[in-house]
Amino acid sequence: MTSCTARALYHKLSDSMTKNLENGPAIPGDNRPIFSVSEISQALKRSVEDNFGNVRVKGEISGLKRAGSGHIYLALKDADALIDGVMWRGTAQKLSLVPEDGMEVIATGRLTTYPGRSKYQIVIESLEIAGQGALLKLLEDRRRKLLAEGLFDPERKRALPFLPEVIGVVTSPTGAVIRDILHRLRDRFPRHVLIWPVLVQGDGAAAQIAAAIDGFNRLEAGGAVPRPDLLIVARGGGSLEDLWAFNEEIVVRAVAASAIPLISAVGHETDTTLIDFASDMRAPTPTAAAEIAVPVRGELLLRLTETGGRILRGTTRLLDGWIKDVRNLARNLTEPQRIVEEAAQRLDDRVERAARAMDVLLDARAAKLARTAAQLTTPQHLIRLKTGRFDTAVRDAHRAIKALVAERTTALRQATRLLDGVSYQRVLDRGFALVTNMDGHAITDAASVNPGMELDIRFRDGAVAAVATGAGTPSDAKPKRAAKKSTPPRDKQGTLL
Repeated sequence: MTSCTARALYHKLSDSMTKNLENGPAIPGDNRPIFSVSEISQALKRSVEDNFGNVRVKGEISGLKRAGSGHIYLALKDADALIDGVMWRGTAQKLSLVPEDGMEVIATGRLTTYPGRSKYQIVIESLEIAGQGALLKLLEDRRRKLLAEGLFDPERKRALPFLPEVIGVVTSPTGAVIRDILHRLRDRFPRHVLIWPVLVQGDGAAAQIAAAIDGFNRLEAGGAVPRPDLLIVARGGGSLEDLWAFNEEIVVRAVAASAIPLISAVGHETDTTLIDFASDMRAPTPTAAAEIAVPVRGELLLRLTETGGRILRGTTRLLDGWIKDVRNLARNLTEPQRIVEEAAQRLDDRVERAARAMDVLLDARAAKLARTAAQLTTPQHLIRLKTGRFDTAVRDAHRAIKALVAERTTALRQATRLLDGVSYQRVLDRGFALVTNMDGHAITDAASVNPGMELDIRFRDGAVAAVATGAGTPSDAKPKRAAKKSTPPRDKQGTLL
């Protein structure tokens, strides 16, 4: 800080002395004023901002940090000192370069203090590379980084289409570049051209160029907007700073990732940008890019005419050779009439020989048939033989059946006698009787008989119906004497008791 600035600060502090006497009595014998921390911090803030309201500071970026709010915090340093810096989000979004640690820059802004931490800082309003040498060093460092990642490998490069139907051009819509490209395409071979207008220099140019390349690649084949077969990224000449947007990583990566073959045409022939290494083809100028993109229509027509003439002449010579070969072969051939006559004679001979052979064959087959017939047995003899065998079989079967019937009859009679011997009817013949209830079930014990039960008593020669007058008793119990009753007159049915 200069002596003038220091004196101004002292006078400002002295002017505030009379306003702060109420803060407390001064030390006896000391007439210096007493300030609060906030007062002296605000006084320092005003003094720094008044005297350093617009400064340019050169230094190396260190400790770069992007906050979630979009603000950028960094420090600028040289060999002997360091100053903190802040770049608000609105300024950071408008930068034409991407700040990195180690980058030597010139920051334009204003100095201020941050009372909360008792420190001063520069509020950066713009940022630029400090000199051509620093810019070239940054360019070379970035080139090596992207080269190590493989973005410049020759294996990644695609062949350009011979005659693209649609060409997409990424450039400024108002410059001379697009007019030169369209004019040269119209002269050589008119094609359908789609222009994606972008900024080619300054704030936001890199983002727009990368978005345009990606946008062309996102178009679907057969959609409302035709998808280009070839892309041209073009810009006129300029300084290294003017062409810097084409050296940004976002643009180089978009070029390397493009699925559509791409020609870079930035600057003049001596200008080189990083997208030249990542593109599929580099053109020294935008006009040259148009010449690379399409052939000359007139030359193509002339070449087609010449090629057609050569094909016609070659075909004519080939046909002439074939005709000559056919004629040479025809001279060695026999006349067709003679060939037919000889074939007819051979046919007649074959027919005659075939007729004789047929007669011989028929005679041989007839003799063989007669010999075979003599060896065969007549059907009448076979019938008589089979009839005798059948009669014998019938007689044998009749005798066997008759013997079987006699055997089975004897067995049946024996079973009948055995069954008759064990029949209950024979028991009845010996004087026994069969007692059943009215359902036909046999009653085998006296305990099953109840008074009033209707019974059926079957004898040898018939059955008698009866009614039980008392309950049955076991065989070892003495039956009770029944009271003598007058004997009722006998009826035809009769009773059991």
